[in-house]
Amino acid sequence: MTETLPRSRSRSGGRSARRSLRTASDFTMLPGLTRAIPWCEVMDGAQVEKIDAASMDILENVGVQFRDDIALADWKRVGAKVEGEMVYLDRGLVRELIASIPTEFTYHARNPANNLRLGGKHSVFVPMTGAPFLRDLEDVRRNPTLDDLAMFHKLSHMLPGLHSSAHHIVEPYDHPISQRHLQITYSSMKHSDKMFMGMTTSPKNAEDVMEMCAILFGEDFLEDHAVTTGNCNGNSPLVWDETMLGAMRAFCKRKQPVLCSPFVLGGANTPASVPAAVAQLNAEALSALAYTQVIRKGAPAIYGHYLSTVSMKSGAPMAGTPEISLMNFMIGQMARYYGVPWRTSNTLGGAKTFDAQAGYESATTLSAVLHAGANYIWHSAGWNEAGMHCSVAKFIVDAEQCAMGHRMASGPRWDDFDQAVAAVPDVGPGGHYLGHPHTQENFQSAFFMPEMFDNNSIEQWQAEGGVEITERALTRAKKLLSEYQEPKLDEAKNEELLAYIARREREIPAADELNQTY
Repeated sequence: MTETLPRSRSRSGGRSARRSLRTASDFTMLPGLTRAIPWCEVMDGAQVEKIDAASMDILENVGVQFRDDIALADWKRVGAKVEGEMVYLDRGLVRELIASIPTEFTYHARNPANNLRLGGKHSVFVPMTGAPFLRDLEDVRRNPTLDDLAMFHKLSHMLPGLHSSAHHIVEPYDHPISQRHLQITYSSMKHSDKMFMGMTTSPKNAEDVMEMCAILFGEDFLEDHAVTTGNCNGNSPLVWDETMLGAMRAFCKRKQPVLCSPFVLGGANTPASVPAAVAQLNAEALSALAYTQVIRKGAPAIYGHYLSTVSMKSGAPMAGTPEISLMNFMIGQMARYYGVPWRTSNTLGGAKTFDAQAGYESATTLSAVLHAGANYIWHSAGWNEAGMHCSVAKFIVDAEQCAMGHRMASGPRWDDFDQAVAAVPDVGPGGHYLGHPHTQENFQSAFFMPEMFDNNSIEQWQAEGGVEITERALTRAKKLLSEYQEPKLDEAKNEELLAYIARREREIPAADELNQTY
């Protein structure tokens, strides 16, 4: 990865030079999280089987609506019962199909140093996507542009706690909707050499993403290497539509992973019960996971969901509630029961600004998804106002929270235990460890030291201007952007990508002109 500042720890140059090196920015991405803490499992074995049985009963007797002629023909071909648009899936068929989904696989980034394992105990943090507004570097809420999207991709590249540049973190309103996916994908590829997501807003858009991936990585490489991720949302309750299924086919045919994600608003499009909501969601996810294997056996797929509960006062989606945490714990158990990787949403906030509500909601969710054992941890930075805006300030702080979560879920470090314990008799009763050689050697790595949190005395904080966290985060974002260095694309591939985009933009009518404010 391109780095802005040197990482050498040479001792030449005196105390000030050494201090400068100690405090130099290091943008190296954290390795993928390999969890070393236990899963939080709120169901016993009998309850897991109860959810499974209820879900299979839904699939066999209630059925799932597939609003897509190709999918219906595919289901008939493999022996499913199809009546009109309704598909009734025998549990034996479902189990047979999902058995061919890889339990783990590796994502391959443009920079091989940023490759990542996913599944089992391996997890990744991915920024939020899809915000129609942003709170910008001055904390002003407004419509985003392609430059704003590029800014978030640059920040994703530089923040160690994020493993991906995602795709449309914010919607670029200065480009026509019909052509937008091309510029979004190119921005993801150009401004970061981490892994990225691929647009699934239509089957043809998904095919464009696959063609751009083939240009970047090579057609043959895609056949055996995961390089991007598509998201396919179901329409709860129990509906999969033509747009999502067509996009799913585009990805699965090229053996690229997709998130099979029911869009759950608990109490609105599921029963008003945590276990029953999970049973329905589980049935929806299984039906899509099974279909990925009908499309192409062995294609990687991820048990997904977007999960919120609904306020019975207003009908508005909520974040950070106890039931969301409980459902994440339960969904994690179900995904492990079937032996498939799973996705969840992280650091979700419903607050309108980056305030205490946003912090509490996000921290509650982050803790729950880490203990639940989620693998693909999406919406990990920036999400606020129920996803209506991405906040630059929150993006910075959320990314640091992910780094802190990474440290916690990696478990205790034992590599220097004997040396550390040996310091106890050296110091003895009533002493302190600050000057001990072991402390001097390990003070930077022994405990996580957040940059965005202020732990100074109130007197020092006031003397330094009484700066609160939003301002600190925005200052940090501006500094990062001033230090950004682009990880250059191979020139020939860059030219081929630009030529493909230019050709497709000539072919795709910009019928809608530019999207309007909403």
